Amino acid sequence: MMRAILIDDEISNLENLRTLLEKHCPQVTIIAVAQNVSDAVDAIEKYLPDLVFLDIQMGEQTGFEVLKQLPKRNFEVVFVTAYDQYGIQAVKFAALDYLLKPIDIEELVDAVHKAKHKLAAQMQTSQLDFLLQQLKKPEANVSKIALQMQSEIRYVTLSEIIRCEADNTYTHFFLEDNEKILVSKSLKEYADLLRPKGFLRTHQSHLVNPKYVKSWLKEDGGILLLLSGEKIPISKPNKHSVKQALQQL
Repeated sequence: MMRAILIDDEISNLENLRTLLEKHCPQVTIIAVAQNVSDAVDAIEKYLPDLVFLDIQMGEQTGFEVLKQLPKRNFEVVFVTAYDQYGIQAVKFAALDYLLKPIDIEELVDAVHKAKHKLAAQMQTSQLDFLLQQLKKPEANVSKIALQMQSEIRYVTLSEIIRCEADNTYTHFFLEDNEKILVSKSLKEYADLLRPKGFLRTHQSHLVNPKYVKSWLKEDGGILLLLSGEKIPISKPNKHSVKQALQQL
């Protein structure tokens, strides 16, 4: 069993989440709820939960304030958020789980399952520390990403990433020094994260760091030749945006 605390400033959200957990996640026992930062910190320190469901926006404060005020954070966190709220990009770069309101049952069950796995592997503390470090920086200055592998969390500098390639619902990261990492998230998720950092979506299966592009080959309608000698296809819908991005480098 996982002992959980629910934190949200709106009672209706707490009641809805409680109902969903009791119905669909019997492995979770709710031991406390809180509606503000101060009560949340007190509850976590008193009850020592395994799992915290933490609303990002709570009135004029944020759920991140809860984490900052705790000297020890040896629990797993699932953030609950509206998509465009402050800090959601940092949560994604830290490879932490989040649920969008209104909460989808399948996503809730999946988040609980992953929390159980990470608790068993004792992964959570480093990710929360990484998140809080990222929040100290302007979003434009984020230079690292957490990649959740089966048995570890890797913290990779963005400039080390040569390219990413889709493999069904998984993504292969190709790094400098010929290292390859497999992550159980879709390429679309990483494309959304990394495009603002200059990465190029050349194809539905490929995302490329322009730092490693050597030239544009005209064969087959357009192919990127990388410094490694690899050739990356460019799909017709992406041809104009890729060419335009490369011209601006």
